[in-house]
Amino acid sequence: MNAKAHPVTATDPTERKPSEKGAAENNISQLQAVIFDVDGTLAETELAGHRVAFNRAFKEFGLDWHWSAALYGELLAVTGGKERIRLYVETYANQMLGRADLDAWVASLHQRKSEIYSELVLSGAIPLRPGVARLIQELRTAGIRIAIATTTTPAGLRSLIMANFRHDMDMLFEVIGAGDIVAAKKPAPDIYQWVLGRLNLPPEACLAVEDSYPGLAAARAAGVPTLVTVNGYTADQNFDGALSVVSDLGEPNVPANPIAGLPLTQECVDLNQLRTWHRLYSETSQRAVL
Repeated sequence: MNAKAHPVTATDPTERKPSEKGAAENNISQLQAVIFDVDGTLAETELAGHRVAFNRAFKEFGLDWHWSAALYGELLAVTGGKERIRLYVETYANQMLGRADLDAWVASLHQRKSEIYSELVLSGAIPLRPGVARLIQELRTAGIRIAIATTTTPAGLRSLIMANFRHDMDMLFEVIGAGDIVAAKKPAPDIYQWVLGRLNLPPEACLAVEDSYPGLAAARAAGVPTLVTVNGYTADQNFDGALSVVSDLGEPNVPANPIAGLPLTQECVDLNQLRTWHRLYSETSQRAVL
C-alpha cells in the first residue's frame, strides 16, 4: 500500500503568527489534491469486469449462481466484493449460512474472482472512462496531488492502471487507499479519513471524484467536496450535496453533459473547471461560517 504522505509536524496551529494563519487559510481555499474512486469512476468496471469475474469464479467453484446485469445492480447497494457475496448468500442462498467455514470460503471465492478480474483488465477489456487519462495527466503536470479511495483490491487497481497507463499505480498516485485497509467501507467516511491523514491535508483542500451515492456519502461525511460522474448503474441515484453531477469528464470535441449542481462551463472537466468549482465551494463555506 502506498502512503507517501508529507511529514506531520508537531506545531500547534493555535500558536501560528497572524501571517502564518492567513497563509494556511489561503492554502486550504486552493485545490491541493484530487482523490479518485475507482470502480465506475476511473473505468466502467462493474458490468463487463467485476460481474463477469464473479460469474466465472462461481463456475470454477461448482456453483450454479449467475449474476445478471439487473441482479448485480441490486448487489451494488453494498460496497466491497466479499460483502456482495455475503448479501447474495443471505438473500438467495441462505442454506450456505450454516457453513462453519463461511468466512474463509467467501474470502477464497473472492480471491479467485479478483484474480480473474485482473486477468480481464490486463487483456485490455476495460478501458478508462472519457477524460480520465487526460485529467490525471493535467493534474500531474500542474503539481496537484492525486490519491485513490476505493474498496477495490490493490491488485485489481494495479492491473487497471498498468493496462491503461503502462505505469505502476505508485508512479501516478501519491496515496492509495484500497481494499480492506479500513474496516468500515463506503458510505462510511473511513477510507477518505485514512487518505486525508496520509496526504496530511484538511478535507477542504481536496476534491473527490465519485460515481455513486455511497461514494458521495463517504466523501461528504469526511468533509471532502465531491464531483460525481454517473454511469449506467448510478444515474438514478440521489446526489444531493454534490458539487456538480456530470455524465463523465468529457474530451475535447466530445462534451460531457451537465446533470445537476454547479454548472459545467466548458466542453470537458479539466483542472481549470475543478479549480472553479472548488473556489466556489470555498467561498460558500466561508460565507456560511461568517
